[in-house]
Amino acid sequence: MRIKSIGEALLGTVSAPAPRKGSASPRLDEHEFKRRFLSQFKDGAFQPLKTELDRIADAAWDAYLHERKSPETRKAGPGYADPDYELAVDWIAAKEAIEAAQAHHEDPGGPLRVLLINGSSRSEHTCPSELSKSWRLCQMARETLEQDGFRVEFLDLSHLASEYGRHIHPCKACFSTAAALCHWPCSCYPNYSLGQTQDMMNDIYPKWVEAHGVMIVTPVNWYSPSSPIKLMMDRLVCADGGNPDPSLTHGKEAEQAKREELKGWSYPRHLKGRLFSVIVHGDVEGAENVRRGLADWMRFMHMESAGPAAELDRYIGYWKPYATSHDELDRDRDIQEEVRNAARTLGEALRAQRAGRLHQSGQTLDDPRPK
Repeated sequence: MRIKSIGEALLGTVSAPAPRKGSASPRLDEHEFKRRFLSQFKDGAFQPLKTELDRIADAAWDAYLHERKSPETRKAGPGYADPDYELAVDWIAAKEAIEAAQAHHEDPGGPLRVLLINGSSRSEHTCPSELSKSWRLCQMARETLEQDGFRVEFLDLSHLASEYGRHIHPCKACFSTAAALCHWPCSCYPNYSLGQTQDMMNDIYPKWVEAHGVMIVTPVNWYSPSSPIKLMMDRLVCADGGNPDPSLTHGKEAEQAKREELKGWSYPRHLKGRLFSVIVHGDVEGAENVRRGLADWMRFMHMESAGPAAELDRYIGYWKPYATSHDELDRDRDIQEEVRNAARTLGEALRAQRAGRLHQSGQTLDDPRPK
């Protein structure tokens, strides 16, 4: 794949490979669509409303049949590549929230902000009937940071499993087709025709943008980060090189996005310079690899580690029964203090960064492999 000529690049006529096709269609017929749609109303309280639900199912089928992904739109307006392109109002609202968060982030007189993330899906408010050790470790970090004067935003991803209407829908991997096809913020959701609504990421993006520092606390789940952390990670791909102007690709026009990338994509780093801390705990194996993976991911986004003491992988109740794991955490005073020290390290680095005393070598160098 190459640009044919400089002239073509300037004219926007770069040749691009056609998007590959051939997989089986997932489209449903009317009977199966309505069966799935109505399956969410099994509770007996809905039985007297059968007529109304059938009418609603007819309307949902029409939206699905005609693929009305974003039924509410308005023209992009000035500042966009195509001012007449119809942008989803949901996306516009998310973009405006990110811009407001960026203004808070850049305010030199504002508080230093830390986004503290609990990655465990366990809580006492659903099937496990018990809060997680990650949640407890977060509270230790939160108390330490707040005592030191930092503004802490707590993102508790356990709500994905316990709160009605909370989802992080999976990344559709637009970036792997072409960088310009991945929009910042993500424009894949909500998709009303597919029922892919109530997505949490439009609330999450501004929290990352506003933060000066991010601290992630997560358990190891089968040698990997927890499911909520991985869902969030994948949907943050747009923060690292994503296209802030969907009108440039007229939405999801894949071939046009390929041409834009082949002209030479700038890979804007929307979270560049934010500091991070990561705490990973396990009970058998995998903590070191998960900690390294999370740290590498944030470094790849051009975020910066607050320091070695801010990156921690530990085992709590190593090969001990799960039933007594909280008791093991009670006894492990060392890890409790290590978590507090990680928070202190992040705080110290944030203050040094604001004062201009935190220097990362190589920051001004051009990246020969932007991607």
